[in-house]
Amino acid sequence: MNMDSGYPIIVVGGGAAGMMAACAAAGEGAKVLLLEKNDKLGKKIYITGKGRCNYTNCCETEDFFRHVPCNPRFLYSSIYGFDPRAVMDWFEARGLKSAVERGNRVFPASSHASDVTRTLEKELKHLHVEIRLNCEVRELLREEGTERRVSGVRLGTGEILRAKAVILATGGMSYPSTGSTGDGYRFASSAGHQITELSPSLVPITAAEADIPKMQGLSLKNVRFLVRDGRKILFDDFGEMMFTHFGVTGPLILSASADLQKQIGRKPLSAEIDLKPALSEEKLDQRVIRDFELSSNKVFRNAISGLYPSRMQPVIIDRSGIPAEKAVHDITKAERTELIRVTKHFSLTLTGLRGFQEAVITHGGVSVKEVDPSTMESRILPGLYLAGELLDVDAYTGGFNLQIAWATGHAAGTAAAEKICRN
Repeated sequence: MNMDSGYPIIVVGGGAAGMMAACAAAGEGAKVLLLEKNDKLGKKIYITGKGRCNYTNCCETEDFFRHVPCNPRFLYSSIYGFDPRAVMDWFEARGLKSAVERGNRVFPASSHASDVTRTLEKELKHLHVEIRLNCEVRELLREEGTERRVSGVRLGTGEILRAKAVILATGGMSYPSTGSTGDGYRFASSAGHQITELSPSLVPITAAEADIPKMQGLSLKNVRFLVRDGRKILFDDFGEMMFTHFGVTGPLILSASADLQKQIGRKPLSAEIDLKPALSEEKLDQRVIRDFELSSNKVFRNAISGLYPSRMQPVIIDRSGIPAEKAVHDITKAERTELIRVTKHFSLTLTGLRGFQEAVITHGGVSVKEVDPSTMESRILPGLYLAGELLDVDAYTGGFNLQIAWATGHAAGTAAAEKICRN
């Protein structure tokens, strides 16, 4: 296939950003070829939101950027151009009913991630986008000299496909089993782009304490998680978390991992969990005294069932230093004070992040200084557009990262088509 074959735009990557880019470009009247190396489109979409696909967050647009710790200003144009409400409207106009849940998280009403992918596939078909599955791109091609610009791609088979514009939407390195193996960074680098340091983000965190595995699988809701580097507070928020055999995970921990990118792994960080954030130490002490009075004839280990989950009770007993068989009426004020401290400041030593295999997204990517924020076109190589996780932009959990994929993909597809149609 060459440029005269009638496919001036090639989109590389059939994930969220790539499918939206192809839809946007074809919607502007351009002929589009979508290349995907997997045997189906949207493979990563199927596993997002635990298979339910939290596909955006319907917060106010101006609030959106507070959930983007990395390069939020770069996204102003694309997000305002295709904001969460516009994304919801886009899907709903194509038959996907939505449901808004806690934290403004938006899911398909069916709770099936496959319905999101199916909606995109139907639109691609409606717009006559040609799709090639099991099609691996090996190299990005460019014309040199005074007209230096993108000229197409070379496939793994050796076949050359010519194009006036190439949109890279290959994803990052998270969940490599879905095909996100970092190909796009290699393509962008070959075009002259700087790739910032890559690391897993929205990922579980490892902890050093030997008693953590004893609580494996235990989920905690409405707790406070605080991380310090010396006296400096690096993260402080409330939410839900879970203990694992290696450390901690859950929404609260994944968000923390996004804020700890620069510090964690370089040295251990001190963290603590407030198990009862709604109670001050004084109020909690009163609660403990009341519980102890009702259990005055019991031993300590039998008197704390109302305060802590069963799987956590042995750990609390060990950390408090109060003998498990000690009679409640013999517990001293000093021992009770230590129990309060352990409850309000349950300490952890964070040692690092888990790998890309468990990461929701990739931190780092193509430097946004080298990309036009309104069109997603490369400032280095004309005709090359970049979208989605490939860019050095990432956000917290809650639908924000998929919103970034839709918005940047939409911007890239629209701009590429408009430029080609003008020329």
